[in-house]
Amino acid sequence: MNLMAIIFVAILANNIVLNQFLGICPYIGVSRRIETSLGMGMAVIFVMTMAAIVTWIIYNVLLVPLDLIYLRTIAFILVIAGLVQLVETILKKTNPTLFRALGIYLPLITTNCAILGVALLNVQAGHNIIQTIVYAIAAAIGFTIALIVMAGIRERLDLANISSMLRGAAVTLVTAGILSLAFMGFKGIVTL
Repeated sequence: MNLMAIIFVAILANNIVLNQFLGICPYIGVSRRIETSLGMGMAVIFVMTMAAIVTWIIYNVLLVPLDLIYLRTIAFILVIAGLVQLVETILKKTNPTLFRALGIYLPLITTNCAILGVALLNVQAGHNIIQTIVYAIAAAIGFTIALIVMAGIRERLDLANISSMLRGAAVTLVTAGILSLAFMGFKGIVTL
């Protein structure tokens, strides 16, 4: 499979959050400010990439040869939880402001279904290690782009004169739906 096609599809045409609807909780919860969204996006890029690499190795080197494929979900969750703890420790030491701004959403990366979804999608697609890394990075970049775009829109909406009935969650969900439709416009350009 062409690596450029994987990148295009993962970032735009089949965006992990806007078209596959994985990772909605942090997408809605953290997308209030651009700075927070960028920090969360960087954490997700790191965790998703590392999780994809480690889960690919565990799956292909340990689970498949030992015929323990049925343990992949549990093994993948343990890998993701460990990586999130690593990110949390690093952020707490290096950037306490971002650590506090991310709040509860940083430990929630552990349960971010987008990260587990990418690991499982790589296994299901039969990607080799290079394709796995490229897909994970591209999917994480797509997640980050969707997060930052939503944060920018929400910052503008905070300043707009919106009916009280639409403020808050209502306008956020309508905006997410419109963004999803916009990203779906890229489907069909590249087929895998």
